[in-house]
Amino acid sequence: MQEYWESYMKPIEGKKAMVSFNAGVSDFVPDEAFLYVGFLKIKLKEPKEDGLVNEKESDDVSFIEDRLEMESLRYRAGKYIGRIISNGEVNFIYYLKMDFEWKDTVLNAMNHFKDYEYEVGSRMDTEWEVYQKLLFPSVREWQIIANHHACDNLKSEGDELKTKRAIEHKIYFNTLEEKEKFKSLIEADNFKIQDEIELSKDKIVKYGLKFYRVDSAFYYEIDALTMNLIDYSDTCNGQYDGWESSLVKG
Repeated sequence: MQEYWESYMKPIEGKKAMVSFNAGVSDFVPDEAFLYVGFLKIKLKEPKEDGLVNEKESDDVSFIEDRLEMESLRYRAGKYIGRIISNGEVNFIYYLKMDFEWKDTVLNAMNHFKDYEYEVGSRMDTEWEVYQKLLFPSVREWQIIANHHACDNLKSEGDELKTKRAIEHKIYFNTLEEKEKFKSLIEADNFKIQDEIELSKDKIVKYGLKFYRVDSAFYYEIDALTMNLIDYSDTCNGQYDGWESSLVKG
């Protein structure tokens, strides 16, 4: 099982939250070997105004995270699958084989950080609902993650991002009627059709569009653009398939 992590922002109970999750376990959820979910919630000493961790205290959060992981491995307690920072608190989330040693695991970790207030808890979660419903991103949140990876890649190659350029998009539909409805929506929004696609696999046909418009590839602007296209897509039962941009150096 290959483990890799992703992070994204979303509101939780009306508060800004930074969510980090182990995306590498998603294909194996629920895992019948880990039937309990365990929590460690620490209270930040000096959170930022938006409730997130400040740069000064982020080192302490990393040290706590590392120590908790060390104790978890020592106790063979479970699998680290997520972290949520919100409302002046940090929640570390594990899935456990059994939960009877979880409190001892946390106690041994937090003995190294006696100046932090914390709470610990666990419960059965055989369906991994905490992972699937709280940590795992929605279609829109996944798109924002993909957007920012693409922006980071362009930026690393010297792209200034804010310079407008033709940005190409793809989308697929189950019927020609859905495709034509979407086509009308985006043409009214000044997008140009580049190509019409028909894919057939196992007697299932998908109808696609490749289209473009001159826009900025900057993080928040591309987020707004793709969210709008997903809104259009939802009204036509489509599956938005992302965007591409050529490198534009300043």
